[in-house]
Amino acid sequence: MSAGAQPVLVPWTPAPAQLTMAYSVCRGITRTNARNFYYAFLVLPKRKRQALSAVYAFMRRCDDIADDPGLTFEERRFKLDTWLDALHRVQQGQPSDDPILLALTDAQRRYTIPAGLLDDLAMGTAMDVVDPATSNQPEQGPSDSEPALTVQYRTFDDLKIYCYRVASVVGLVCIHIFGYRDPAAEPLAEQCGLAFQLTNIIRDVKEDAAMGRVYLPEEDLAKFNLSAADLLATPDASRFRPLLALEADRAREGYQAGEQLIPYIAEDSQPALYVLINIYRKLLEKIAERQYDVFSGKITLTVTEKLRILGRGFLQRIT
Repeated sequence: MSAGAQPVLVPWTPAPAQLTMAYSVCRGITRTNARNFYYAFLVLPKRKRQALSAVYAFMRRCDDIADDPGLTFEERRFKLDTWLDALHRVQQGQPSDDPILLALTDAQRRYTIPAGLLDDLAMGTAMDVVDPATSNQPEQGPSDSEPALTVQYRTFDDLKIYCYRVASVVGLVCIHIFGYRDPAAEPLAEQCGLAFQLTNIIRDVKEDAAMGRVYLPEEDLAKFNLSAADLLATPDASRFRPLLALEADRAREGYQAGEQLIPYIAEDSQPALYVLINIYRKLLEKIAERQYDVFSGKITLTVTEKLRILGRGFLQRIT
C-alpha cells in the first residue's frame, strides 16, 4: 500500500461502561485518601465531582510513586516518567485499561483542561524525588536510624516554584472544571493553591522530616537562627513558632485571594470552593491555636468540624 493510501487512524474512545467504571475507581480513591478535598466535592454537580475525583486520583498516583520507600530514587523517577508517558499516549487517542487515565483524559476533554497543567502536576511530584546523597550538604542525624535532612529550597521564591506545580496548578485545573470566564480568576486560583500547600507544609513539618525532607526555605530557617538539624530528634516547638507563624501569614494572604476568587467561578461550583477554602483555613487556625506545635502530634480537623463547614456549603448551594 502506498504512503498516500495509508488508512487514517481513528483515536480510540472508551465505551460508556468503561468510563463509568473508571470514574467509580477514582471516586473510591478520592473518598479513601482525600480527607479534605472530598468534603468539597460533595457539593458539586455530579459531572464536576467526577472530573475532580479523576484529577485527585492522578495526583494521588504521582504522590504514591514519588514517596514509595520500596523504590530507589532512580526507580521512582523512571516510574513517574513511565506514568506520564502513559498519560500522553491516552491523550493522543491510544487504548488503555488504566481507569485513572481513562477518567482523567475524559475529564480533560470535557472541561478543556490544558495538557501542560497535568504535566506540571507530575513534574511537581518529581521535584520530591531527590536523592539526599547527591544533594548539597544533607544534615545527617546523630544515629543511623535518623534520616539525613535536606533543605529542599533556598528561598521562599524557590519554594513557590514547587508550590506552583503541586498546588497552584491544582487550583488552575479546578477552575477549568468549576467554570470561569474572566482571566482575573487565574492568579487568584494560583494564590489560593499556594495557601493550601503552605498549610500542608506547616502541618507536615515533622512527617516530612521523617522522610528526610525540609520544605521550610533555608533563608527562613536562618532568619530565626534555625537549621535542618534542629528538626532532628525532638524539636523545640517554641523555637519554630515564629518561623511557622511567618509561613502561616503568607498562607492567610492566599486564603484572602481564594475568597476573592469565589464570585469569578460558575455559581454551581461556588459552594465547593467555599468549603475547600474554609476547611483548609480552619486547619491553619487550629494549628495557630496550638501555638504551632506540630511536633507533639499531627493536627487535623475532626469529622464534626468538617461537616459544619460542609453544611454551610450545602446551604449556599440551595439558597
